Amino acid sequence: MAQSSMKRLLGSAALALCLIAPGGAFANSLAGDYLAGRQASFDGDIQAAASYYGQAVMFDPENPVILERAALAEISLGDVDRAAALATKLVNDGHRSQVAHMAIVAQLGATEDYDALMARVNDDRGVGPLVDGLLLAWSQLGTGDMSAALVQFDELSNQQGLRNFAMYHKALALASVGDFESSAAILEDAGTGGMQLTRRGVMAHVEVLSQLDRNEDALTLIETAFGAELDPGLSLMRDALQAGEAIPFTHIQGPRDGLAEVFYTLAAALANEANDEFTLLYTRVAEYLRPDHIDAILLTASLLDDMGQSELAVKAYAEVPQDHPAYHAAELGRAAALRDSDKVDAAVEVLQRLAKTHGDQPIVHSTLGDTMRQLERYEEAIEAYTQALDLFEVETQSQWFLHYARAICHERLDRWDEAEADFRAALELNPEQPQVLNYLGYSLVEKQIKLDEALDMIERAAAARPDSGYIIDSLGWVLYRLGRYEEAVGHMERAAELMPVDPIVNDHLGDVYWAVGRKTEARFQWRRALSFVVYGSTAEEVDAERIRAKLDVGLDQVLAEEGAPPLQVANDDG
Repeated sequence: MAQSSMKRLLGSAALALCLIAPGGAFANSLAGDYLAGRQASFDGDIQAAASYYGQAVMFDPENPVILERAALAEISLGDVDRAAALATKLVNDGHRSQVAHMAIVAQLGATEDYDALMARVNDDRGVGPLVDGLLLAWSQLGTGDMSAALVQFDELSNQQGLRNFAMYHKALALASVGDFESSAAILEDAGTGGMQLTRRGVMAHVEVLSQLDRNEDALTLIETAFGAELDPGLSLMRDALQAGEAIPFTHIQGPRDGLAEVFYTLAAALANEANDEFTLLYTRVAEYLRPDHIDAILLTASLLDDMGQSELAVKAYAEVPQDHPAYHAAELGRAAALRDSDKVDAAVEVLQRLAKTHGDQPIVHSTLGDTMRQLERYEEAIEAYTQALDLFEVETQSQWFLHYARAICHERLDRWDEAEADFRAALELNPEQPQVLNYLGYSLVEKQIKLDEALDMIERAAAARPDSGYIIDSLGWVLYRLGRYEEAVGHMERAAELMPVDPIVNDHLGDVYWAVGRKTEARFQWRRALSFVVYGSTAEEVDAERIRAKLDVGLDQVLAEEGAPPLQVANDDG
């Protein structure tokens, strides 16, 4: 065998060996692994996709499509080095691939080989115009050529749509070398765009101002941007500033951090624009370049959870160290991901432990309350909501939801006086909130009290949310309870259009039809309601036996047997 052939064989074998997933089993064929990988990608199962494509490479290490898909899966999984091995093979074989270039650029940045990185960008083998322009500037800084870096930032800022990104990174670069005056001038220039108005941008600006002995300006910036209710990270900043301390500039420690910030900045900008799978590539590279980039870790975890990759999200959230100010945010995210993966007990355990370690954060108790409410553990939910409310020194509009959620718990425990007090407290803070108006109004209707007030509340809620099936159902139902049956018909029919498989809505429509003499249609709706009892969160609230009784003897007889007032049309005067 020729020496070149032997090297090729050994190289391919080494590449294939590095791609074998631990404990993974090989499929029987190239086609089987490739198709399984594609299906896993469609399903959003990143781990399976990486495993199957890795095995497919074993069968055909020269196939550019398989190499690229495998590299993509590995970056998504967070293994950029493995992706770079695939990418290098792909590029060396003469194929162009943005994914491959991203993996190779990331690896060059991680090894701080700035000359090689610049050569690749200048040879048009980068990631894209904006990324490449920023990478080139930071790499020039990495070689010690600050003048060239500043020129590059300025040239990039002259390109349409890129000014915000270029000037923001220029400000970070200047601060990283100690030129805080020039950095502050850029960050305070309203014409440079909104990048500095993000949470991370504001915090970088605060650090710059503090380095200039402008702590009062930094405090004003925090208050203007975030108000009085601050998370732990911002609270630490505020406390240090108030104590007269000089906060060090930590956002960029060097050129490699700058490279990481390029990918994070783009990820944050893409988060609400591009699909999650694409955005994830950028957060993964940012993490790879700067493993302590907590904002990138949190965004990665959030993306994974949104993609249905709850187990990977749990793992990502767990990377945030316990002594970091963002730990409570990571644990809240981890609890949500655990709930999404049906590990409810584990989620509760996380939240209960967090309530002990970070009990000064209202959001921790409110999240625990929400979880307990969803589990119908109402007493524990009330306790958590109460603790959250007690932590606020002053009452603000944002607390309306805590009163609303606690009111629901009281209502479910048949404590109407406490429930009504909380509902009305929520409305005092947020007078036209449709959810509160609807829930309180509907509850009053069900209790047959204060019906005129209930109608007014529900009409206001319906005006605010005309396409909410729940609210339109409430409007139709209160009119039915008031004996205004003909008026109720249209609203109940609209509610059934908006929520066609909701058993409660169909049951209500049946009652309204019966009240106006459309008895055949009423029975049809009751049968529909019974057929939908197995669906949705409202199914357990439906009295299936009562519906069957209405089908057997009619609504009038059921009401009589219950000792309820008979159907009676309202007088013209209401």
